[in-house]
Amino acid sequence: MITESEFNELIEYTFDALEEALDQVDADIDYQVAGNVLSVEFDNATKLVFSRQPPTRQLWLATRSGGFHFAYDEVVGDWRGTRDGQMFRPFVVEQMQVQGGVTFEWL
Repeated sequence: MITESEFNELIEYTFDALEEALDQVDADIDYQVAGNVLSVEFDNATKLVFSRQPPTRQLWLATRSGGFHFAYDEVVGDWRGTRDGQMFRPFVVEQMQVQGGVTFEWL
């Protein structure tokens, strides 16, 4: 398991990368970071809410379709879903399209 310090660095990197990608979106979305949470609001009034969970060393994502937990996979070098093993970035890209109708590229 990663240390708390490593977890915090990984979350900061992930949130920064996500913010950079969101800045490139050519759609009407708003996002904000407050404390441990990054929220993305779409023009259809729905949200994606990303939150860091230090006690479990997980990254959580709340969507209209439910809540999803991701743990860092050191072998792959990315966050992986704890339920289904889905990789974080492709999942976020999919959710941006499904929930907000937004074409989002995030490699």
